[in-house]
Amino acid sequence: MALLPSLDTPRILQQRMPARGAESLDALLAILPEDAGPEPLARLPEPRRWRQLHERDRARAGTVRSTTLANDRHTLAVLGYVRPGATAFERLTLAGRMVKEAASRKPQTLGLCALEKAASAQITLEALLAAALAQAFTLPQFRGSRERKREEERRIRAITLFTDGKEKEIDVRHTVAAARGNNLARWLTALPPNELDPRNYRRVIAQLARRSGLTMRWIDEAGLRRLGANAFLAVAAGNPRHDGGIAHLRYRPPRRRGGAVDLALIGKGIVFDTGGVNLKPHRSMLDMHTDMAGSAVALATLLALAELRAPIAADAWLAITENRIGPAAYRPQEIVRAANGVTIQVIHTDAEGRMVLADTLALAGRTKPRLMIDFATLTGACVYALTERMSGVFTNRPQLAGKLVEAGVASGERVWNFPLEADYDTDLESKVADVLQCAVEGKGDHILAARFLQRFVPEGVAWAHVDLSSATRQGGLGHINTDVTGFGVRYALDLFLKQRILDALDERT
Repeated sequence: MALLPSLDTPRILQQRMPARGAESLDALLAILPEDAGPEPLARLPEPRRWRQLHERDRARAGTVRSTTLANDRHTLAVLGYVRPGATAFERLTLAGRMVKEAASRKPQTLGLCALEKAASAQITLEALLAAALAQAFTLPQFRGSRERKREEERRIRAITLFTDGKEKEIDVRHTVAAARGNNLARWLTALPPNELDPRNYRRVIAQLARRSGLTMRWIDEAGLRRLGANAFLAVAAGNPRHDGGIAHLRYRPPRRRGGAVDLALIGKGIVFDTGGVNLKPHRSMLDMHTDMAGSAVALATLLALAELRAPIAADAWLAITENRIGPAAYRPQEIVRAANGVTIQVIHTDAEGRMVLADTLALAGRTKPRLMIDFATLTGACVYALTERMSGVFTNRPQLAGKLVEAGVASGERVWNFPLEADYDTDLESKVADVLQCAVEGKGDHILAARFLQRFVPEGVAWAHVDLSSATRQGGLGHINTDVTGFGVRYALDLFLKQRILDALDERT
């Protein structure tokens, strides 16, 4: 099968209420405030049917009900309830449940409406659209061609957004770009490791760069050796094929070719992680093809910025390799010198993510971007701290912390800001090198990993680190109904384009 999916989206229309023409829809989804009476339902087709659905039980936020309209198409009617003042995450979660309810009917045409006041209705419609675009996308399938063709024929083809004319039309362009980025990140993360190996990943990245008009440079292992990137090379040493490397992609806004780099997106791309010499047990290794999710998020975010023609000069640096076991694999107690000259005492070979990121951060830092932000499925400690419902963030600029958290609230991809205090460095003191790779004990490893990474960020450069504990979650998260969530793209676009975090760099603490 092709390694790249079709990222075509359904046709999207916006139409004023009342929602006429329901006979052309396979499903009509409506969200109603839990404290509203049945009056708003009069704006829907066959309002008596909707009122009966509403009167089944007391309205409770987050619940979903469905019935069938009496037209020739037997349109599925799905009613969901939202609490007043609901967060973006709550709205997305409700939208995901409603779309999942409709998905059992394999709809090709969807209608979406929010029976709320104008400002809230706009946010809710955007959540419903994001959920519908996620549901319309199919993750990699390796079944027979007949089954794949049948699945393709039953995809969502058209989505109609119903508004009451009082609110502005929703920003479809931004929502579509975010959904396309999320879908791409999910697709790449879900690919099995024999399909998305380092060589094929390089080809995929190059193809995507050409499509989006980005420039790309691939630094192979020989090039990394010349650059002194020995931390990356230590991880790659045990691989049977030496086809890993760092992909450097560049996006420049229209009419801006030179000048400073505003943003560097760094992604961990370990396409399979055995743990190396410190071999993982079966359960821990089983889904380690998803350990490249950070690189998929960084790549998809850059492509979305290019699609939106964002006024940001942005680069992506993707660290692509495996962490395999073999005669040449790196071992505990080795001393490795990274690209910026910092020496590392290796403690555990399964802490490979911070090793490849160390060199990637150091190389990206040489371009002196205004902001560096890395995405990585880095530590189990972050999962233990937050579960998979949120991801962790860290920053070396306290004035950015509020923006980092607010982007999570606004986008519905929630994050928690962890401390980055200097006294944690005492747990990483080495007797023979500049720094320990990690502590022998695992407590607070997400914080220690961030302190380790900070050593490879050039002084004077603002930096944030996202530990993607939400990259996968059984049953999905928010509006995403698959175990692979693609968490991070929607968050990043809100951070850069709506929270305008780059503007906050000029603020003083």
